[in-house]
Amino acid sequence: MSIVAGRIDYRLLHGIVQGFWCPTYATQRTMIIDDATANDEVRKAAMKLSKPSGQALSIITEEKALTNFKAGKYDNHTVFTIARDPQTFLDLIEAGQKIPVLTLGLTELPPEGTPGVQAGRRAFIKEEDIPVYQKIAASGTKVEVRYMTTDKPVPISEFISL
Repeated sequence: MSIVAGRIDYRLLHGIVQGFWCPTYATQRTMIIDDATANDEVRKAAMKLSKPSGQALSIITEEKALTNFKAGKYDNHTVFTIARDPQTFLDLIEAGQKIPVLTLGLTELPPEGTPGVQAGRRAFIKEEDIPVYQKIAASGTKVEVRYMTTDKPVPISEFISL
């Protein structure tokens, strides 16, 4: 089975993700793919305090994630994957992972004048990431913009051309 859904959220695992998104997908494992967090024991320990109840939690580098998926480590698991960057999800797809749905949740506010597109109130798509999202969508992944589980999902095609 493996990846059930992915989410782009610059805060990674926090209250909204832990309290709403993780229960929505009810996967066996929540996976944070973020090199900076995986390599910082203090950040990693703090994030583990938000471990979703009843789910395993992995906080790993992208390289480790790609290695583990390639080795079939999660073939018998359901996994909800969270990362900061859409390129992480494209790398997973290009490595052979299917991602049925990818939600663009919360992004950092870019510096003023950064070229790109505002995608709803809480997400920004940098111009350099538009081709990444286009490739993700072309792979068959449903890409949507949605902050909360109760928000109506808006197809990314409302903000960029696919």
